[in-house]
Amino acid sequence: MMGKRLILILGVLLLSISCKEEKKAAVQSDVVEKEILLQDSIKITMKMPKVETPSLTDLSDTLFVRLADYNADFQYDMRYATENNFLKAKVYDCAECYTRVKTAKALIAANNDFLKSGYRIKFFDCYRPNDVQYKMWEIVPNPQYVADPVKGSIHNKGGAVDITLVDMNGQELDMGTDFDFFGRRAYHDNLDLPEAVLSNRKILKETMEKHGFWSIRTEWWHYNLSAASNDPVANFTWPCPTSIN
Repeated sequence: MMGKRLILILGVLLLSISCKEEKKAAVQSDVVEKEILLQDSIKITMKMPKVETPSLTDLSDTLFVRLADYNADFQYDMRYATENNFLKAKVYDCAECYTRVKTAKALIAANNDFLKSGYRIKFFDCYRPNDVQYKMWEIVPNPQYVADPVKGSIHNKGGAVDITLVDMNGQELDMGTDFDFFGRRAYHDNLDLPEAVLSNRKILKETMEKHGFWSIRTEWWHYNLSAASNDPVANFTWPCPTSIN
């Protein structure tokens, strides 16, 4: 009799343990399912709708904007993100063209005029962070070629651009020299050049001046926005894309 009772007690105990394990397994399964659902929901919430780029008219004139976000007609050859420049050094981490809003507005207006003649603007340099100005000064500490970073340049204010013109096939107009050629042949007042070169420079200069830019005598490619002259030197830096291995 005692033996049967012991066997019954052991059976009940084992059944109880088995039920607990099944409940525990069921709880764990439930947690896993919830975790999976949670992960799936995270993936879904990460698929956010594309945020519309705010209109330039809705932004303060002193903010920095990426030109490519506002005009698809521009072309770019950002030379200081390469070694193809007079420094023979890459000083930008990645190629981007930013300006202040008011500069962007003036550039888009100028480009609209160029488009009427079958041309468009191609950029070699735009806004330049002051840290980059210091890098350039370390390589070429000569104010004839590089502005003193302590004072800064209008490039550092987001109000200067280095540009040329291209036709609708992307072919550069003949300006007599390449970008960053420092010599008399690049001077605006050098008239000892082919008529086609003088005509191309005239189109560039007169249109840019019409939209509030002024040139410097020794560089046919450089234009400053007059309205940006009193803006502060900035050190805003843009994000570079990260590679995924």
